[in-house]
Amino acid sequence: MQRVLSVSLSHVIRSAAFLLLPFSFIALIAWATAGSASGSTTDPIRGAVWIWLGAHHLPFQLALPPTGIAGYLTYLPIGGVVLPFIAIRSSFNRAIDRLQGDFHDINGVRVIFSALYAILVTALSFLSKSTAVSPQWYLAPLIAFLIALIATLTAGTRVAVSRPVRIAARIWALAIGVSLIAVMALIFINFSQVKDITTTLQPGIFGGLLLLILNVLYLPNAAVALASYFSGTGLAVGAGTLVSPLWYHLGQIPALPLLGILPTGKQPFALVAIIGFIGLGVLLARWSLAYGIQVLIQSYIFTVVGAVLLGYLASGSLITSEMGAMGVSIWKFALSVAVEIGIGAAATAFVMNRNNR
Repeated sequence: MQRVLSVSLSHVIRSAAFLLLPFSFIALIAWATAGSASGSTTDPIRGAVWIWLGAHHLPFQLALPPTGIAGYLTYLPIGGVVLPFIAIRSSFNRAIDRLQGDFHDINGVRVIFSALYAILVTALSFLSKSTAVSPQWYLAPLIAFLIALIATLTAGTRVAVSRPVRIAARIWALAIGVSLIAVMALIFINFSQVKDITTTLQPGIFGGLLLLILNVLYLPNAAVALASYFSGTGLAVGAGTLVSPLWYHLGQIPALPLLGILPTGKQPFALVAIIGFIGLGVLLARWSLAYGIQVLIQSYIFTVVGAVLLGYLASGSLITSEMGAMGVSIWKFALSVAVEIGIGAAATAFVMNRNNR
């Protein structure tokens, strides 16, 4: 047990350092380029830790200078979670290689590794808080443990996932994949607007590279938002706003180039895409009914749970109260997906059952 703890801890630190070192370099370059009022080198160190915590989707509470107005940063890039996921998976594989013959239950090692990682993330989130920026460290144990546990489950001897979960994952992989393709197409179609927003920021060479990386990491958020738009519920880009096929109320938008793909008015014809969600319900039923009605019900439940999770990850607050509602409405998105996919699944189950009589 002692060797498992020591090896796990060393590789947990390794997985954190794998991201913290490049993030520190980025923070140091930004600090040197922009300058600092205090000149303290703790600024880029804290900045690197904050970037790392943000990659874990850990929310931040802000006190915006110089007045100290309260703000929140909870609208974080879904793509950022991939970075710690890869680092954890790689480090866990190395830990398993070193522990060959020293453990009897790999699942126990997974839990120990994930718990140590959660402790490290919690400690750094607590120690890195400042007057202006305070990570919500009390959420770190749960968020970090789940990320680490899921990453370790895909490493070493993989855990078999139930069939309903696999079917629901395939449904969402298809939906988000199609949405990502549509997002890329919209970027090319609206390239002039995207370019204008980028030019307004005047980021420079290094800043432009960082801005590009940030937009790439936000692409999954855009894919979920586009899926919500085509489901009919739409998305928000600030408090009191709504962008949907039938309702359009949009004020000033944040200077994020990816938002250049937003429509400029109502687009009722976009509701035709609801047929696609009904089609996903048809696929869900066809993939599930071969194993029984119970598998269909479970797959449907996991699909709706997936909508809730994606809605949570793709929504939040962006620093100021004016940007307090960003992304999709969790309950509206989940409800629309549940109804539309449910219609397709129920209709297919009815037809297949009738044909089998």
